[in-house]
This record gives sequence, C-alpha cells and structure tokens, in this order.
Amino acid sequence: MINRRSASKLKRAKSLARLNGRILDIYSRRTTTALREALPLRLAMPHLEPVLALNVDKEVQKDRLVILRAGELATELASGWHELLPQLLQATKDIDRMFLARIGRFPVEIVIRYDEITPIRSRRIKLLYDAARKILASDNSGHRLRSALCTTFTRDEFAQLLYELFRLYGEETRSLSRSVRLPGPLVPLRELIAHELLNVMLGVARPLAQELAAVLYRAVDPPR
Repeated sequence: MINRRSASKLKRAKSLARLNGRILDIYSRRTTTALREALPLRLAMPHLEPVLALNVDKEVQKDRLVILRAGELATELASGWHELLPQLLQATKDIDRMFLARIGRFPVEIVIRYDEITPIRSRRIKLLYDAARKILASDNSGHRLRSALCTTFTRDEFAQLLYELFRLYGEETRSLSRSVRLPGPLVPLRELIAHELLNVMLGVARPLAQELAAVLYRAVDPPR
C-alpha cells in the first residue's frame, strides 16, 4: 500500500506534469507564431501547422508518462534505467500511433523515422526523468512546487534545463517535419524547410526559457 508520503509525492508528480504541459503549450504557440512569419516556412505552414498542433499534444502525453514514472521513485517501484528506457520508448510509440491516427483525418501523410528520432527522444526522456526525480525528491517537494523547484535548481540552471528540453523537442520536430508530405513545388525545399523550422524553434527557445524561469521563480504559474 502506498503510504501518505508516497501519495503526496505522486500527487506532486501530477502537478509537475500539468506545469510541464502548460510550458510546452506556451512554447508551441510562440513557435507557431514565429513560423508563420518566416520564409520558406510561411509557404509550408498550411501543411505543417496541423501536424505541429497535434504534435504538442503528443509531447505533453509523453512527458506526463515520464514524469509520473519518475514519481514512482517515492513508492520504491522505479526500475533501473536500463530496464526503464525501453519501456518508456515503447510507451511513446503507442502514443505515436494515436498521433498518426489523428493526423489521418487531415490531407497529410507522415512517417515517423525512428532510426533518426529514437536517439534524440532517448536523451530528452533521460533529461526530463532525471530532473523530475530531483524535483520530486526535494525536501520541499511535499509543499509547494515552486519551493521544490527553487531547492533543486537555481533560476539559471532551470532556464538551461528548459532550453535543453526545448532544443531536443525542436530536433525531434525537425525530423518529423521532414516526413510530412508537401505539394510538388515545395518538395525540393523539404530540407531547407526542416532546417529553418529548427532555427526558428531554437530562436524562440532561449528567451522563452529565461522568461519562464524568471516567472516560475516568482510564482508557480507561467505566463499565458
């Protein structure tokens, strides 16, 4: 039976997952706005935007899975990393299948290139899992989430963590964009579009990470 302390940490893990979801939603909306203003991305956005909108939901689900698994540390159920990573990767593929089923409603075709994506995804999962474990293991993690964050990371450290997570998110999104079916005139620009997509996402990532860290170290809720 899960004791009161473990139940409290699992509850905190759910709060952390919700906060992460809000952060990813902000990042997605900021990048979409920037992408609409950039050439040649402006030409490709009618084809990319439905994918990007559904992709953020996919990433929120994946991150929630990772954070909640990190919360199992409190109940002494967490597996070793060599056992846990394959489990998490398989679970993310299940989420991918749901994503592809939703994409199927649009006039868009996409193939997920796991040979390219898996190393990037593995690094992001490990980074998020380790950060979540540290936050949830904090002496203050039974209290406000903000206290646990401040105890675990300095503001600059947290900003750097967010930037690295955003960067890996951008790299995986770039790989995904290279698999989106584009109309004939844009096909020769596929690699350029994917490259510019990552550049725009990275351009948004650093200032947004700093902004969110500044706000989170004053209050729990990030700006909308």
